[in-house]
Amino acid sequence: MCGSDVKQTVLAKNDDLAAELRADLARQGVTVVNLLSSPGSGKTELLGRVLARAVQREVPVAALTADLATENDAVRLARSGAPVQQLLTDGLCHLEARQLRARLAGWLPEDTRVLFVENVGNLVCPAAYDLGETLRVVLMAVTEGEDKPLKYPTAFGSAHLVVVTKTDLAEPAGFDEAAFRANVHRVNPGVEIVRSCARTGAGAGPLLDRALAARDGTLHRPPLAPRPHGHQHTAPASAV
Repeated sequence: MCGSDVKQTVLAKNDDLAAELRADLARQGVTVVNLLSSPGSGKTELLGRVLARAVQREVPVAALTADLATENDAVRLARSGAPVQQLLTDGLCHLEARQLRARLAGWLPEDTRVLFVENVGNLVCPAAYDLGETLRVVLMAVTEGEDKPLKYPTAFGSAHLVVVTKTDLAEPAGFDEAAFRANVHRVNPGVEIVRSCARTGAGAGPLLDRALAARDGTLHRPPLAPRPHGHQHTAPASAV
């Protein structure tokens, strides 16, 4: 069996587990939000704001944060008052459905409505793995460059929602938002883009609202949405 065949077998197995997990959590009334970004995008700080907003609104939420090492992010997120767990990937640069299912067993509070999963900071490997999520959110900081969606078309092309972070730094970073939006829509036509700033909390409310709305099935359909038994890894024609 060649390398590509092995990879597709691994992804197919992951997809089967993800589908089972999605169905199980849906029966429990849980919406899973998978957060993807590069390291340093500010997603932990923004997620902390989202969790705190949910606690204030008495929305039962929980969070699981994944890293190769340390429990630093779990400590930070727990300050929100929401239930939080750390998942260490033992060197893997992404989460897989089997890891998520094993970590949730016996931990997830029964009344949870939304589970936020902070994936490992990486826009390559995590994009290929369905975690059984309802909503996939890709975040990018204004300091990362307007062409990032074209460099990582699988991540941005599989997003139900895109969040641009650190907007308070847009002017000093020389961020061209119009170019960024055009590049996002080149790989994922019609996807909503939310502006955020973790320092002020801007964007936290809309992100929580989108997560709650996702359970009603009102989702954007990205061109590279995860599909059973295999993922598309090439960019759509409009992106090349």
